[in-house]
Amino acid sequence: MNEKIMIVDDETAIADLVEVYLQNEGYRVFKFYNAADALSLLQREEMSLAVLDVMLPDMDGFTLCRKIRENHFFPIVMLSARVEDNDKITGLTLGADDYVTKPFNPLELVARVKTQLRRYTRYNPGEPPAATAREHSIRGLCISKDSHKCLLNEKELSLTPIEFDILWYLCEHRGKVVSSEELFSQVWGEAYFDSNNTIMTHIARLREKMQEPARRPKYVKTVWGVGYTIE
Repeated sequence: MNEKIMIVDDETAIADLVEVYLQNEGYRVFKFYNAADALSLLQREEMSLAVLDVMLPDMDGFTLCRKIRENHFFPIVMLSARVEDNDKITGLTLGADDYVTKPFNPLELVARVKTQLRRYTRYNPGEPPAATAREHSIRGLCISKDSHKCLLNEKELSLTPIEFDILWYLCEHRGKVVSSEELFSQVWGEAYFDSNNTIMTHIARLREKMQEPARRPKYVKTVWGVGYTIE
């Protein structure tokens, strides 16, 4: 196993605990107690995933997440004692792929890390290897599974792994209305809850990057009470 995971948390006990559990799974762990040292590492090493605390001594985790997203697209899991919905939405909007609240079960965190890593390496157990298209082109929108790139009118979009997977799934099911439940279960690999606004947040961020008007989007359209579609 060659996956490299970065932990940034100024609570030594928590950082050490997470490190032990991840190392037990065979991951290479890089542990930091502040944002500056973590950013310095990223100038020399490419990570497979990052676990970021929100409250850090030199920079809040949201800002760190945004800075990482300027140049890197590996999954980011936010880890925080702040449980308010606004904090979760902020993290997801800035490019985080998951948000875990403290106190947490280390085994659950490890499971979430594994889920994100599978997605990042484009693991898709339900996809027939020889029968499924590897590229879609829809009115100037081109998305490739092999290169993991998305172009809109020949301009590359800077998408997070989650955003890419959402757009890919909708393109793969072009013309079909995909429910929030289906989209969440296929992209996140977890059960969907009625109070979950994660899909809505990521769709909004995706539209923003595509410079889509919220009321009359050209590509990702909302079918109220049903789900989302690309026609």
